[in-house]
Amino acid sequence: MPTLSLRIDLDPEGRIGPGKIALLENIAACGSISAAARYMAMSYKRAWDLVEEMNRIFGKPLVAARTGGKRGGGAELTPVGLAVVKRFRAIEEAASAATAHHISALQAAIDAA
Repeated sequence: MPTLSLRIDLDPEGRIGPGKIALLENIAACGSISAAARYMAMSYKRAWDLVEEMNRIFGKPLVAARTGGKRGGGAELTPVGLAVVKRFRAIEEAASAATAHHISALQAAIDAA
């Protein structure tokens, strides 16, 4: 079945899409950039570079460091980071709903071939 993949160009040199949003979601779930990177089979450097790119695009941090304690630190999404994930998923859902008929028609064309 064909699927819709959404990327949003935010400036001439920056965009967000499913990969960056998944990284943010995994940072939130795992509690650290390094754990999220491992979970996604991505290098820590690549994950950190993507976080830095998103911070630059939005002009403020999407991820904040959490200091020490018993948990040993880590990272969490800032309110901006949480809002970016929520808004992207809402846009993605709206786009999927708006294109569902057309996606089905593409599948019908594939099936008819």
